[in-house]
Amino acid sequence: MATINLFGASGHSKVIKDIIDAQGDVVGCLYDDNPHCVDIHGKPVYKTSDTDVEGPLIISIGSNRVRKQISERYPLIYATAIHPKAIVSPTVEIGVGTVVMQGSIIQSDTKIGRHCIINTGASIDHECQIDDYVHISPHATLCGNVQVGKGSWIGAGSTVIPGIKIGKWCTIGAGSVVINDIPNNMVVVGNPCKKTIN
Repeated sequence: MATINLFGASGHSKVIKDIIDAQGDVVGCLYDDNPHCVDIHGKPVYKTSDTDVEGPLIISIGSNRVRKQISERYPLIYATAIHPKAIVSPTVEIGVGTVVMQGSIIQSDTKIGRHCIINTGASIDHECQIDDYVHISPHATLCGNVQVGKGSWIGAGSTVIPGIKIGKWCTIGAGSVVINDIPNNMVVVGNPCKKTIN
């Protein structure tokens, strides 16, 4: 049984706490500098100004950019949390700091980077390449050989057809269907998805 600390004390941290409990480990310290975060399910929340942040740690914050900032601020040992009701091929590689939630499926020879979120019921098929700080939202589907660049967010219920390459720091709107490669820093929505007009 391992003790894993969490940085971030919001709704997302409650889900990660459930995963840690389900995999037979325990949550140690909770850290969050929001003055309104006092406790989560009876566990006290510590402010970083009052205590040292220690690992092993998972950054339990949904924002991809914030997870990146915190991981760079605290060069600690990072843990991984995989719910026992996720289906993960034994040939999958998963980086530190990543969480895999209930009902997710990750198929053969997929590589998941560091500090990613594979959210509830997400489906990632064979040989996908998911870079660091990516969030695959609930019930998103990535078909085989999809590449997702660093920091990108794949919205809830989206579908990405086989072989597509999504660049860095992109946002794919909820329910979108991706049928063409997406360059870096794009926000796209729709079926088929198109660039949003600013």
